[in-house]
Order: sequence, then C-alpha cells, then structure tokens
Amino acid sequence: MSIDSFPVGLEMHVSYPKLQVILTLLSLTHLKFEIKEGPFARVETVAIQVVPLGNNLFAVSWQEHDGATVMNLQDYDRGLIHSYATLPDGEFLRMTGSLTVKGPADLITDERPHRNKALVLEAMTSLFQRHDVSAVERLYAADYIQHNPTIPQGREALQALVASLSPDVYYEPGRMIAEGDYVAIHGRIRGWAEAPQIVVDIFRVDGGKLAEHWDVLQEEVLAAEAAGQVSMFEPRN
Repeated sequence: MSIDSFPVGLEMHVSYPKLQVILTLLSLTHLKFEIKEGPFARVETVAIQVVPLGNNLFAVSWQEHDGATVMNLQDYDRGLIHSYATLPDGEFLRMTGSLTVKGPADLITDERPHRNKALVLEAMTSLFQRHDVSAVERLYAADYIQHNPTIPQGREALQALVASLSPDVYYEPGRMIAEGDYVAIHGRIRGWAEAPQIVVDIFRVDGGKLAEHWDVLQEEVLAAEAAGQVSMFEPRN
C-alpha cells in the first residue's frame, strides 16, 4: 500500500472514552482537529507526517502549537484510531476511539499535482531557458529514465546536453495538466531545430524529483497558415 491510499479530504468524528474529536484530512501534509468540549477544547491545523503501514493502516504524527506531540494509528478497516499523546506537562495519554465518516475523501485536495507542476515548470525553465546545468542533479532522480530516442539514458547525459545547448535555445511554457505522479506540459522551443517547435513533455515524479520523461515534437505552423486558422500554442501568462 502506498501513501496514495491516504484518504485526503476525509472528515470524521472520533469518539474516545472521554473525548470527542473532529478530524479533517486536508492534505498529505496537514490535518485539522476540533475538540468542542472539555479542557482540551480548541480548533487547530497542524503539519503531519503520514506513513502507510499496509491494510488501510496509517501512522500519522504531529506536534501541536502548545508543544503536545501526537501519534495516531488510523485503522480504516476496523474503524478505529489509536492515539498516543504526550502533553506539554509530560502527561502521557493512550486512547482508542471509534471513527464515523462525516465527509467523504476528496482527492481534489491532494497537493501532489500542484507540487509536481511547480517542479516540472522549474526544471523546464532552468534547463531550457537559463541553461542551468546544476539544476539537473537537484531536480532529476539519479536513475532518471529518458524515452526520447535521440538522447542517451541517465542524468549525466542530460547534464551534457544542457551544457552543449546553443544560446539560441529558449523554451516557453504553456498549458499544464497534472494527475497523481504525472505531469504534461505544452510548450514552444526555439533554437532546437531550424524552425520553432511545439512540444508536449510528460514526466513521472518520484520522491520529489523527475524520474521519467516522454515527449513529442512538431514544427510550429502559424495560425494564418493553419487549416483551422488557430494558433498551435498559447504561452503561459
């Protein structure tokens, strides 16, 4: 089981023996909890770490504003949350509560597509606008896979390619689409060939780096010369 199975967007009510908590899983990195009554009553959004343990079981940990630390074992198969909390005064709590789903998971709130689009945009502009060779090691995985048949495999080959680019090579980003670990970007590149080319690059992201790449290119035809009289490319604003 991967972290992709974590039910981002889920809202649930957790009933502990002496405590009622509303948890909302905002993303892979943040959750909101609300305690309405008792000495711990408050609403807070915290940064979390999520570790998948298999069989719909996740370890979710965080630190609260007052210094309290919490570890939740969220068991969605059994509808239970086992909580282990160390309070600011050192008191240690162990609690098991049943969960009731109040709002379904909604993967639209998954932050990966936003992060991955930003990564791809940075890579394409770093390499093919600024010709920054150092960006390859920073942004691309060590075992990077290249599907373009004219470019050798590996990160070192990509570094050599960027280092050899003519000053005339310049990339303009356009529309982007992202889902899960994949990003597609539509762009225009000048100086790569005799005429400007329109290119679609597709990347797979793994561990916060670009791990695999596919692309297709075609020579740009101006709108006035195209059969449909529309542009092939719209630059990113």
